[in-house]
Amino acid sequence: MGTTRSSASRPFLLLLALLGLPVAARDLPTQEPIPAPRDRDYPGVIALSVDLRDTPQRIFHVHESIPVQPGPLVLLYPLWIPGEHGPTGTLESVTGLELRAGAQVLPWRRDLTELAALHVNVPAGVARLELQFDLLSPTQNEQNFGASVSVTQNIVDLEWNQVLFYPAGYYARRVRFEPAVQLPPGWSFASALQRAAAAGGVAHFAPVDLETLIDSPLISGQYFRRVALTPAGAAAPVWLDIVADRAANLEANEAQLRQHAALVVQATRLFDSEHYQHYDFLLTLSDVTGHFGLEHHQSSDDRARADHFIDPADYRVEASLLPHEYVHSWNGKFRRPNGLIVPNYNEPMRDDLLWVYEGLTDYYGVVLAARSGAWSAEDFRQYLAWLAATLDHVPGRTWRALQDTADEAPILYDVPAAWRSWRRATDFYEEGELLWLDVDTKIRELSHDQRSLDDFAKLFCGVQNGSIGVLGYDFADVVAALNRVQRFDWASLLRERLDSHVAHAPLEGVGRAGWRLVYHTTPDSYFADREKVRKVVDLTESLGVRISEQPERGGQLTEVIWEGPAFRAGLAPGMSIVAVNGEAYTPQVLKEAIAAASHSTAPIELLVRNADAFWTAHVDYHEGPQYPHLERIEGTPDRLESIIRAR
Repeated sequence: MGTTRSSASRPFLLLLALLGLPVAARDLPTQEPIPAPRDRDYPGVIALSVDLRDTPQRIFHVHESIPVQPGPLVLLYPLWIPGEHGPTGTLESVTGLELRAGAQVLPWRRDLTELAALHVNVPAGVARLELQFDLLSPTQNEQNFGASVSVTQNIVDLEWNQVLFYPAGYYARRVRFEPAVQLPPGWSFASALQRAAAAGGVAHFAPVDLETLIDSPLISGQYFRRVALTPAGAAAPVWLDIVADRAANLEANEAQLRQHAALVVQATRLFDSEHYQHYDFLLTLSDVTGHFGLEHHQSSDDRARADHFIDPADYRVEASLLPHEYVHSWNGKFRRPNGLIVPNYNEPMRDDLLWVYEGLTDYYGVVLAARSGAWSAEDFRQYLAWLAATLDHVPGRTWRALQDTADEAPILYDVPAAWRSWRRATDFYEEGELLWLDVDTKIRELSHDQRSLDDFAKLFCGVQNGSIGVLGYDFADVVAALNRVQRFDWASLLRERLDSHVAHAPLEGVGRAGWRLVYHTTPDSYFADREKVRKVVDLTESLGVRISEQPERGGQLTEVIWEGPAFRAGLAPGMSIVAVNGEAYTPQVLKEAIAAASHSTAPIELLVRNADAFWTAHVDYHEGPQYPHLERIEGTPDRLESIIRAR
């Protein structure tokens, strides 16, 4: 057991603290074993207060009042964050940490192997521990999720896992918190948490277990709009809550709002259930914050560009963001792989079934974008053409199977953009769409179009209507549910797709849907919109490069396809194209050179800058522009039309 201090030593320690003098090494807590989580109630309720008023400096001030008993105590900072699929907790941003028992400052010691654990000895007679720290919110977007910018002059996105410590030795759902936030003057907010009171700019919430708290982020802003997406009096109401950097960005038009309302209708018809008592789409619109979505049971943290509703290209390209996160309420939050069901936020997760958790969700995200009217049938086909062609240019699948992209997800989320065609990244999202399209069309084919993947979705995710709990599954459960819909050797098909090292993408589902991937010399409108929104020149299917279209970066290569024409000429990500055939680089000049090369045997000459060196690359490519399209296979059923038809 750890040492405890006698009552006689406390005045001396208090004097040291008041004088700012160091505490002797013998007073530091020892490295006791971290208690394993147990399914028991933590005694008392932890009061948590977060001051968000220093938004311009991007600093959150945190105070916790933790009921304690004398003796050794281990406090944990959440590290493995649900939905982020890795140890992404922002421990490096915790600063100014101080523990007090009344006026007495208590020494603490970080665990030497579990760095997110703090050891402290609670003196005799102390019933509450006061903990405070500052969270330095990121100032630039370097990674996804919590490591990206969450604060602007007019917006705050609060993820509770970043602003608390919790006691070791207990299941997260057995530790209760009473949260409150101090907001900047005049700001509004939204969260799935139950409100208790609000006065003086402080919002108080009803006591809640830690699992629900971390699953219920908060958005707040000066410019705020709330729109009901379900009729008044709905049993499980759904809202669209928007914060933006400018008032004008809040103005979704009536057609867009109807599409969001239709999304709710289409999703609930798909699953024939609701796994929430109420639901909030927490939508942040900003060019400063990170852009991503993060699922929660009764809400989603969705972040898009400032002009999302104003710019038709952005609205079109990002149409599947909210559908994806909404589907997660059923698939990911309610139905969850057993390896992702852990007792607290410092137990490692196992990600091997992310091709279901994320892949199936990605599939229904794009399907619901079409069923809700945000995409037309042509939009959906153009998206699928881009997806199929992009995944067909991933030579890394010859050494890394799709399954391994899920297994190594905790690392792959943060891999650099460079060489992704060879290293692969979180491909279980996009290639998961092709996998589930394959399954969907196979069910339709085998059943003579009497059944579909929708039947699986309802059977697998629609059970226990109204439950906000978690129902686990493994690979065998997925196979069993598919066989209840349509008898087939699903285990072999899935394992073939997951473990394959075939060079090309699995496009069987596209063909079974009645379409084939072809290439034309001009891009379709979705491809052009995607280039505009992503600020990239995408020549993946011809020269084998993607180039930044941000003026300050010039013609910088963001990706070079492994073993593609540019790769064979010696180009690599990070280099910049300065000139094309002796003419200063612009996207149009390069595209014209690619077209001209189809009538010549001379290579395309690129003046390339590599750091401070300049050299000329000779790209031997003569097949002209190549842009993906889908072409109808005559005499076959158009199953894509059936898949995206509104229910």
